[in-house]
Amino acid sequence: QVQLVESGGGLAQAGGSLRLSCAVSKRDNSINDMGWYRQAPGKQRELVATISGGGSTKFLIDSVKGRFTISRDNAKNTVSLQMNSLKPEDTAVYYCNRLPNAKWGQGTQVTVSS
Repeated sequence: QVQLVESGGGLAQAGGSLRLSCAVSKRDNSINDMGWYRQAPGKQRELVATISGGGSTKFLIDSVKGRFTISRDNAKNTVSLQMNSLKPEDTAVYYCNRLPNAKWGQGTQVTVSS
């Protein structure tokens, strides 16, 4: 019932920026809390940040605070993650999902080189 398509990943140099976008397709007009997750090589998927239907945000990983910004456009059914001052440790596959989770999309690869 819910489809998620992430885009915007790629290769960036340390200190660079990327903007990820998540397109949400659904049959109803529900507005759920949304989150961005990431999974680094050899690690479990972790929740990076959340945004409520009303726009309240929370970051779950201290190291991204001040560097990443999560936002949403409910009219367009999109959720974005602006990533600035990228570090090699940000390298991961990034996923978006609603809360509670729906089926996972393919994610988008972010690779940050030193």
